[in-house]
Amino acid sequence: MDNQQLGKILIIDDNEDLLFAAKMHLKKYAKEVTIEKDPRRIPFLVNNNSYDVILLDMNFTEDTTSGKEGFHWLKQIKEIDPKAVVILITAFGDVEMAVKALKEGASDFILKPWQNEKLLATLTSASRLKESYDQVDKLSKKQKQLQSDLKKPYSDIIGTSASMKNIFSIIDKVAQTDANVLILGENGTGKELIARAIHDRSLRKEEIFVGVDMGAITESLFESELFGHKRGAYTDAKEDRAGRFEIADKGTLFLDEIGNLSMPLQSKLLTVLQKREVTKIGTNKAIPVDIRLICATNMHVHEMVMDNTFRQDLLYRINTVEIFLPPLRERQDDIPLLAEHFLKIYGQKYRKDFKGFKFAAMQLLQQYNWPGNIRELQHAIERAIIMAEGDELDSRDFFFLSSKPTNDKVTSPASYNLDEVEKNVIQKAIDKNGGNISKAAKELGLTRASLYRRLEKYGL
Repeated sequence: MDNQQLGKILIIDDNEDLLFAAKMHLKKYAKEVTIEKDPRRIPFLVNNNSYDVILLDMNFTEDTTSGKEGFHWLKQIKEIDPKAVVILITAFGDVEMAVKALKEGASDFILKPWQNEKLLATLTSASRLKESYDQVDKLSKKQKQLQSDLKKPYSDIIGTSASMKNIFSIIDKVAQTDANVLILGENGTGKELIARAIHDRSLRKEEIFVGVDMGAITESLFESELFGHKRGAYTDAKEDRAGRFEIADKGTLFLDEIGNLSMPLQSKLLTVLQKREVTKIGTNKAIPVDIRLICATNMHVHEMVMDNTFRQDLLYRINTVEIFLPPLRERQDDIPLLAEHFLKIYGQKYRKDFKGFKFAAMQLLQQYNWPGNIRELQHAIERAIIMAEGDELDSRDFFFLSSKPTNDKVTSPASYNLDEVEKNVIQKAIDKNGGNISKAAKELGLTRASLYRRLEKYGL
């Protein structure tokens, strides 16, 4: 038989000779063999370790053959880990009692003194049972996540502009690797779609894609959501819960809006990424995880590193490759394609047959600034379809856009020197906000400290 085919084994018996004999025999076949003569340590051992098979003696008190102790500790094990695979060790005369124990949750029993080959065969069968439990549990968790993923409205990216072609090229290069990717871009530019495209073209495409909105997770729930918890770890922990890292094992984990994490949470995340293992709340047991990490943010993380609001070592860990998604206003060539795409989707949804867009309508869409990017375009077309009366969308159907800023009055700068352009933009932002540095920094997408450095640089 192959070595280490049995995984981790725990043997509990008050007979030390039996324990050492079993360990000597099984250590050739098991990844790890733990022996224990005191059953009172069972809760600690099971809470803090993951065993593939547990061998449990039926009686621990001298001259006792009732088996009550075995039933008691079997119940304790099952309460801690309902999926634990327990084999009972019993004497020949206690077979009827062992059969009763099977009904109480034991997986099998073995008579002592046993034959080594019989013991090995029983443990091998039990290990396979444990493996099947684990696979079913993992598949169940992944199925729930996949059910949620099926509700996602899009399955691919739309765009033929030069900037999007460049992004497609990057995706093709990075997808086949396991390199960590950081996607940068404004809200509504489609960062999650890029993450899914990378996953769909990767070697992990048959595994699960798990997305997490870090901006929606409170500090108090961070560890529970990402790393999981054991039942009873805190007041509302009614059952064991797998964290997103564990669910994403062998697949891709997408952490959106990672720039929103506080420094303490960044530290916890960095530790997990370095060790590639998680520890659930309520246990000291480390669970190894194998994930492809993709992160995204609309924040200026490089500036945040300079301002000491984002850890530099975490940034180095997550941005092996960076992808910048341009805002929709910088890829106007893609607006007609996107508009037709949304027209088809919402035309079918609301059972309306549209021929397309009139020239004035498309001209308006291409001139509009789209501060909300693709998400705003999507909502605008859905709203227009609901309100429209004809079979073509006209500019009048987008009346709600007409009072908003457009690109038709954009003028060329007096100089194309980047320092001069930046200096002028900063001065205009400060003038617009009446000299209020906080408001100007917010409008420029900078922190106060970053803006002060630029004011000093340009002598403003």
